[in-house]
Amino acid sequence: MISCPVIITKTKLKVLLAVLLTGTITLVFLSYSSSKYFLDQSLREEDDAEFMRRFDESVEPFLSGTKNLSLEVFDWWKTLQTIEEQTLEYYQTVVEKLLKTFPAISKRPERWRTCAVVGNSPNLKGSHYGRLIDSHDMVMRMNRGQIKSYEEDVGTKTTHRLMYPETAQNLDNITHLVLSPYKIMDLVWLQQAFTTGYVKTIRNIGPYKIQANKNLVMVVNPGFIAYVYHKWLGKRNGSYPSTGFLAVILALHMCEEVSVFGFGADSDGNWSHYWEKYKRKNLGTGLHYGKLEYLMIEQLAAHKKINFFKKSSPNITKDLPM
Repeated sequence: MISCPVIITKTKLKVLLAVLLTGTITLVFLSYSSSKYFLDQSLREEDDAEFMRRFDESVEPFLSGTKNLSLEVFDWWKTLQTIEEQTLEYYQTVVEKLLKTFPAISKRPERWRTCAVVGNSPNLKGSHYGRLIDSHDMVMRMNRGQIKSYEEDVGTKTTHRLMYPETAQNLDNITHLVLSPYKIMDLVWLQQAFTTGYVKTIRNIGPYKIQANKNLVMVVNPGFIAYVYHKWLGKRNGSYPSTGFLAVILALHMCEEVSVFGFGADSDGNWSHYWEKYKRKNLGTGLHYGKLEYLMIEQLAAHKKINFFKKSSPNITKDLPM
């Protein structure tokens, strides 16, 4: 048999080179895509590992009576306010009275789909976040966070208000009063403010009586406060979690999707409230590590565990229903 030589014309050569080049580019792209996928996957796994190192699903966010407070946690908790010297047995007696007065406390807390945690930072002023905040299923506010005259920036909806006696205020009949207790007397205040009226024993804390729906009362577990302190703030001596940061971690345990608004210092570095004008400059955060808490919130947002809204966006509410 006589073999015929293969004649490669210029046209065929161009086609062959084009095919080889395309194949090479495809292989390089697939290799890059594969490497990027595994790198992104690795980073996500690292983020998740760091988050899970802190996040403890077994911790009970609210007082329920199903688990006793350990002596170790109790001893830490009672040092937050040095004005009282009480025992674990006395704490347990107070809790038993609370459970009888507020039977709803022992119910399993509701799981929410979308939640907005609304802080009190002056960064909210001019944000126009009101409609976006109100679009969430659950809206948690802290302490004396004002609504009237600030509706456009902070919204009007409140399903939960986290407070302690010194910042207590009357609530409507559909809002959960969420007590954040920093001492046993806070629990005593709750009991008496709904019944006989608070009797001033150690110092004047909170109103004599309070108006709120007793069937919607919730009490943050002191063990949960200890958990936030140890796991999320790294055991900073002389400090404890702020009400705002406590609310963020509570929301992570209560909600499928968490959005955070109104945290951080103002443009001058002062930690103040959006409804107040402070005359004293360089106002700090007291016994709370505001900068560390803010950093933790930023890290949660960077790892896509929460949505963190720092400043207003002109189109942020354009697709929301009227």
